[in-house]
Amino acid sequence: MKYYSRKLIKPGDLNANNTLFGGSLLKWIDEEAGIYAMTKLSSVKVVTKFLSEINFISSAKQGDVIEIGLEFVALGRSSITFKCEVRNLFNKQVIIAIEKIVFVKVDHNEKPEAHHVTLEMIGL
Repeated sequence: MKYYSRKLIKPGDLNANNTLFGGSLLKWIDEEAGIYAMTKLSSVKVVTKFLSEINFISSAKQGDVIEIGLEFVALGRSSITFKCEVRNLFNKQVIIAIEKIVFVKVDHNEKPEAHHVTLEMIGL
């Protein structure tokens, strides 16, 4: 697992319990994974296709710094799949784990399109 970005938890990121709002976290994960998919598929035309079960393991509070990790899982005809883990930067406690996030390359009509990328091309 490689950790690509970090976020500082601020007051606007909190829920009614004063812990990290899951919706904010999922937004950050989707954005980070989307950027990663774009870089691996050499295309800005990718869309989120699927997220597997989301396992909230622990939480974060204001002032914590979290880091978002992604790991390549599979390459399909038009898709790329990752797993994700978010953890506290300092104590390494896992906050969330997602076993499968799938992105699909699309054409100008938003229909799946073959990406013609090989494992060798993405460095795997």
